[in-house]
Amino acid sequence: MNAITQTTAPIPVKGDIHPALSRLRDPRLLREMAYIDGRWTAASADARFEVNDPATGLNVAHVSRLGAEAAGQAVDAAARALPAWKALLPQERTARLRAWYDLILDAREDLALIMTLEQGKPLSESLGEIAYAASFVEWYAEEAKRLNVESVTSHLPGAEMLVRREALGVAALLTPWNFPSAMLTRKAAAALAAGCTVVAHPSSYTPLSALALAELAERAGLSRGVFNIVTGDAEPIANRFCDDKRVRVVSFTGSTEIGRKVATRCALTMKRLVMELGGHAPLIVFDDADLDKAVEIAMAAKFATSGQDCLAANRIYVQRSIYPAFCKAFGERISGLKVGPGLDHDTEIGPLMHANAVSKATAQITDALARGARRVTEDSEAAGPLFVTPTLLADVPDDALIMHEETFAPIAAVTPFDTEDEVVARANATEYGLVAYVVTENGARGLRLGRALEYGMVAINRVKITGAPIPFGGVKQSGLGREGSRHGLEAFTDLKYLCLDIH
Repeated sequence: MNAITQTTAPIPVKGDIHPALSRLRDPRLLREMAYIDGRWTAASADARFEVNDPATGLNVAHVSRLGAEAAGQAVDAAARALPAWKALLPQERTARLRAWYDLILDAREDLALIMTLEQGKPLSESLGEIAYAASFVEWYAEEAKRLNVESVTSHLPGAEMLVRREALGVAALLTPWNFPSAMLTRKAAAALAAGCTVVAHPSSYTPLSALALAELAERAGLSRGVFNIVTGDAEPIANRFCDDKRVRVVSFTGSTEIGRKVATRCALTMKRLVMELGGHAPLIVFDDADLDKAVEIAMAAKFATSGQDCLAANRIYVQRSIYPAFCKAFGERISGLKVGPGLDHDTEIGPLMHANAVSKATAQITDALARGARRVTEDSEAAGPLFVTPTLLADVPDDALIMHEETFAPIAAVTPFDTEDEVVARANATEYGLVAYVVTENGARGLRLGRALEYGMVAINRVKITGAPIPFGGVKQSGLGREGSRHGLEAFTDLKYLCLDIH
């Protein structure tokens, strides 16, 4: 295996380790090696990368930096495991997924701690994400038993026609850093339930959550090669997955720019693609809305995960007659947000993931102010190098960068509108189409907006709309296909038509 070794021994750690790791009840969940073919896999002792707490800069772990060779070995393992996994009775796949679900819930406090240490989000949000991640495993454990054969009314004499769904094959999963557990389980549970085997690459900012889930999957009885995690630089690993003809489906969550590159590479081998890409969600508040409710919705839609969410409300349109009152109330709420490390119990806004995100956020604020926007909240000193003070910008013109670029930061951009037709046109004037939010007490208007807005999902008078039973995904440049629901399971299957002569 050249420089790649497979072992059960831990990698020797360099330097001091984050003191919060002493709170882990099950230290075996902190894994620093990739998981390939049922074994913990490392490269040479020096081929590692650091995972650091974005709130403090302290080291959390040193993780194996693997590349194309290891990615190929993971595909080898998944291809070998595919026939046996695919042939299992659905009830047997259900049992193993259900065992994985139970183990995730039992370990939720440790999993949340690991997530907060590597990603930075408040611990309460991490606990919520673990429950959300587990819900996909539970859902697809049940859906595994529902890949039914479909009968077709024959148009030919003496023929019986059947359509069945069969597992596509090896599934490659490319997951982001902002929801490191939920984005993996939403993809992996569907693929595994369908009978596919999995090779996955987690973001190098947040590999520890994926590796902890692999440890639990092993305990749950997933066979060797069924579930593989390859850590390291994204490009050589993802390219190896995309180029391998045995990989029949790639599921990617990330930016639209990178999604286009993945799609282009996969076109050479005609892979199935499932893509959840960028978003630039509008939130539209009409003047018949309850003001307090509208502010609550705006807070939840904008500031979850410190604004680092593809579902975050990036553009907030408020009807002119209530615009001043909304800006005042919204600004007061934003100014009261508690900023700090995710492990502090009262933290509501944690750090951003990396320095580039801070630079982009700063540039968007500067640009908006230069174009005539006004800052409603105070410009206070940030809590650390990766923190951005929660900010409300009002009177933001449509040509400002923040009104066109996805904003992964706790910055709210608000602008007034006059008429329904006007705001629909402005909300739709984007290449993105993931989610839109509407706040109105007029039921007919809510239905009209639900139809008129060019988005894959529309939330009316609420924020939380996602979950295992719903088809998550966007239109236009926000993605291809759907995740979650029975449609998420179908994405990992092909239709096979059988025509039987019965004479």
